[in-house]
Amino acid sequence: MLILGLNGSPRKNGNTSILLSEFMEEAEKLGAVTRTIIADKKNILPCKEYKTCESKGFCPIDDDMENEIYSLLWDADLIVIATPVFFYSVPAQLKALIDRSQTMWARKYRLKLEDPGRKWRSGFLLALGATKGANLFEGLNLTVKYFFDAVGANFKESLAYRRIEEKGDIAKHPTAFKDAREKAHDLIGPYLNRKRVLFVCRGNACRSQMSQAFAQFYAGDRIEAQSAGDSPAESVSHVMMQAMAEKGIDLAFRKPRSVQEVVKSNAPHIIVTMGCEVSCPVIPGAKVINWDLPDPVGKPVEFMRELRDDIKKKVIELVSKL
Repeated sequence: MLILGLNGSPRKNGNTSILLSEFMEEAEKLGAVTRTIIADKKNILPCKEYKTCESKGFCPIDDDMENEIYSLLWDADLIVIATPVFFYSVPAQLKALIDRSQTMWARKYRLKLEDPGRKWRSGFLLALGATKGANLFEGLNLTVKYFFDAVGANFKESLAYRRIEEKGDIAKHPTAFKDAREKAHDLIGPYLNRKRVLFVCRGNACRSQMSQAFAQFYAGDRIEAQSAGDSPAESVSHVMMQAMAEKGIDLAFRKPRSVQEVVKSNAPHIIVTMGCEVSCPVIPGAKVINWDLPDPVGKPVEFMRELRDDIKKKVIELVSKL
């Protein structure tokens, strides 16, 4: 499983970074893969309100949102926002990232497409404020609530601490570190018992991507579905994306990955190959299933629709047996 941390603080090694690190280190001890994005260190341009996202479902701005962050937001099982309070909201660097999530909101609410992981993804907030006002976190909570809805995460809960301002203040708090570690256990625990299934094809551009998506969509609470290729393509198939979109399933921002990249973090319990042309990775103890599906490269959308429906049936059958 992937835990994505979004650090909104522009201060290097500040209180926010320290508290987020405490949470992420505990997550790694539990067996999760973690990735932290420091908004201040990324090339994230502010929204320019081109409206392209609402009409076509993508943002024309070429920066780290397009090239990295959109994909990570939908790869993650848990998204953790860690931020100080700036004028009752988040710092500008993180706000730019949040504003650009309009693309994901538009795909869901304008184009009526569903990210396969939306039902199972969670969101969590770590917040720090310098004052002790009763309303200190109200504006921040609203911003974070609607951001999580836009990116497809269920806003679970938050930890918020007042009167944290000077460097090192968070380490002096009597319970903050313990709270963060306990929340890591509470939030990550339900994901750890899932069966890990790896779908493998040659390019990870079509068959294995559809298989992963259906497994996530129907059983993301019971299956940690991954996909990979032994010779990854440069990008996923647009014909495949079209066929899946016809069923309301959104595979935007997916990127082909190698088998080696996927298995190095979490070895699968089950490997499903798409055909005999794939060289199956050797994972001790992993069960191997071969679906022997035809290669769709160069085939028209009509062929892709039939393949999509066949894969859906096979995934539902597989899920029913786990």
